[in-house]
Amino acid sequence: MKKAGAEEIPTDKKTMERRTFLKVTGIAAAAVTAGGLAGVLEAQRAPAYAQARKLHILQFVDFVPEGDGELRRQVAEAGKTLGAEITLETINANDLQARITATIESRSGPDIIHMLHNWSHLYQGGLTDVSDLAEWKAKDQGGFYEVFLASARVGGKWLSLPYGITGLLIAYRKSWFDEVGAKEFPRTWQEYREVGKKLKAMGRPFGQALGHTWGDAPAFAYPYLWSWGGKEVEKDGKTVAINSKETIDSLKFMAGIWKDAHDEGGLAWDDTSNNRAFNSGQISATLNGASIYLAAKRNPDKIKDEKGRPLWHDILHAPLPAGPAGQFAYHVAFAHGIMKYSKEQKLAKEFLKWLHSKEQFVKWFEAEGAYSVGSTKFWETHPLWEKFDVSLRPFRTAARAARMFGHAGSPTAKASEVYSKYIILDMSAKAVQGMPPADVAKWAEGELKKIYGT
Repeated sequence: MKKAGAEEIPTDKKTMERRTFLKVTGIAAAAVTAGGLAGVLEAQRAPAYAQARKLHILQFVDFVPEGDGELRRQVAEAGKTLGAEITLETINANDLQARITATIESRSGPDIIHMLHNWSHLYQGGLTDVSDLAEWKAKDQGGFYEVFLASARVGGKWLSLPYGITGLLIAYRKSWFDEVGAKEFPRTWQEYREVGKKLKAMGRPFGQALGHTWGDAPAFAYPYLWSWGGKEVEKDGKTVAINSKETIDSLKFMAGIWKDAHDEGGLAWDDTSNNRAFNSGQISATLNGASIYLAAKRNPDKIKDEKGRPLWHDILHAPLPAGPAGQFAYHVAFAHGIMKYSKEQKLAKEFLKWLHSKEQFVKWFEAEGAYSVGSTKFWETHPLWEKFDVSLRPFRTAARAARMFGHAGSPTAKASEVYSKYIILDMSAKAVQGMPPADVAKWAEGELKKIYGT
């Protein structure tokens, strides 16, 4: 029955409209097949697959806001270039591991996730092989740093695509160090302790994060242990070796330098706490990326020294001091992993190849201002370094000195688990809290054996 007020369409008109629809859609389909994008534009119709393509990326909130801003701009540009709806989600880096675990268990979530440290080993069961992309990038940009060969490649396969590395150096107040006679940055831990003792007496202690956090704290605890000759396991990667004279000596010294030279509140600090403490004049030195300096440089009217001058003029950077076994560093490696459960494998690879290209990376590299540098040595020689301030130049080659978790073995999933449970970090924390060093080493040995089994 015809509804009241409805106009009946003649049969011949219906037929004509159907023929017209088929003709138009047929033209569009033929255009896509024969002429690609030009055909689509000629037909004035987007192909159905382009309308449906979606990509979800998860990364940590960058410590350099300008870097996040540039990345968001690039994601929007990539969406237009690739004909896809691309979403960038950022969360606190300390929340990333819980999120990754949940996505792998549920087999749903972001298509691409930021992989920090050697997480590619820990989450290898949930990651797609991206060896084709890694081989392309290595050939295009001069080969990866050794740290990425260890962190992103598992069993001969690249399970994440190296993106950048954040160098961790000590940011320090040059004028304050000069005041106590340290015209050059201390070369050894003993020299550093002596300078720190004088500065703390003036109300200008060192600051070091020792709380459960992803970056600054482990990047201090691991190299500190190595510099004394301490190690998690033997070269076989199985035999736990943490309970040693070298480890105990490091813990004894740690308890002393903490009391003599450090702000003791650092036990509760995360990766933002020391930034705030330094730029507010509470501490004289702290292990950090370039973000402290960049924040001061980009906000000269807000971040000033005790005399009202822009603070960035008084900030220099230096590597961690040397111990009896030498001088070592840990720098945080970043990579992009494509999740196995993703239904957009092809699009994910297309996006990463676009994002990691020289043409795109250089824009992000400039916005980061030396906070995160390239994953290949190609970027060491880039002309942008001539634009960066002299105080940032030590970050230029910092990645060459990076060592991964799991020393003296390989950075396996078990080494990632040790990191994730903060065992090496907690050794330092327990020592400065008063636990006898020998007891701390024995505790750590027990914890590592639960993971390594021997």
